[in-house]
Amino acid sequence: MTGSDGFSSGKGHGDENFPVASRLIRPALRGPVLTFYRFARAADDVADHPQANADDKLAELARMEAALQGGAGMNPEGEALHAMLRARGLTDQHTLDLLEAFRRDVTKRRYADWDELMDYCRYSAAPVGRFVLDLHGESRAVWPANDALCTALQVINHLQDCAKDYRALDRVYIPLDVLAAHDVGVEALDGARASTALRQVIAELVRRTETLLQRSRPFAGQIADRRLSLEVGVIQALAESLARRLARRDPLSERVHHHPIEMIGLAFRGGLSTAVARLWRAAGHKQPGLHGSRG
Repeated sequence: MTGSDGFSSGKGHGDENFPVASRLIRPALRGPVLTFYRFARAADDVADHPQANADDKLAELARMEAALQGGAGMNPEGEALHAMLRARGLTDQHTLDLLEAFRRDVTKRRYADWDELMDYCRYSAAPVGRFVLDLHGESRAVWPANDALCTALQVINHLQDCAKDYRALDRVYIPLDVLAAHDVGVEALDGARASTALRQVIAELVRRTETLLQRSRPFAGQIADRRLSLEVGVIQALAESLARRLARRDPLSERVHHHPIEMIGLAFRGGLSTAVARLWRAAGHKQPGLHGSRG
């Protein structure tokens, strides 16, 4: 199997759980965000292809990296991203970090503990937000809050898709030491519904994720760009809602993802809460609490 088209899942930015280049983003920057997204989507499709072997996947990821660094005729998504980054004077380091995560997806199927998972998220999640911040000219002082939110989003996705990842790819992101502490084997992810013990595992990981979300709560208020600040406020609200759902729903047998109408309602509340907080702060007050709604 050769060529990125042969690996394509057919998914686009509208299929993601969280907004990608939404209309909240400045129109002039939506194109660059989508260029970055298309590269990441293509690389993700390579790493997650259910039939391709590891050697073919790694070879295609190497072609994508070569295109990202200026190689001609290697990969269209990589060439487009290289041109955009060069035109805007942006680093390719965030994309190189993502490629490291996708290579790990090809070669690594288990994570021993939370620290190992967090190291993976450092490459798979944080670079996405860091790229968007750099694109907007934001201070790198906000990176810790960005990393907390992006990592929380990544863990939420892992928990939502834990059964699918195990069945389709034999890939388990749930730390093995947490499974062992509850006397649960990875084969439990193939059940029709989660056992009581597996639900306890998920609940423990949700609590850790909520700690990340607590750390990211100030993030929207730290962003200078008003439109990006609103976008981050929306994403924070959606993430908090999904974490609450995972605490009470079984991802093996119940829907955790939001329906479109639910996403619209949560997005409105998250954006409104952030807008109010910005106005409050501009008036010289301390920032009030954000995202108190239930979902």
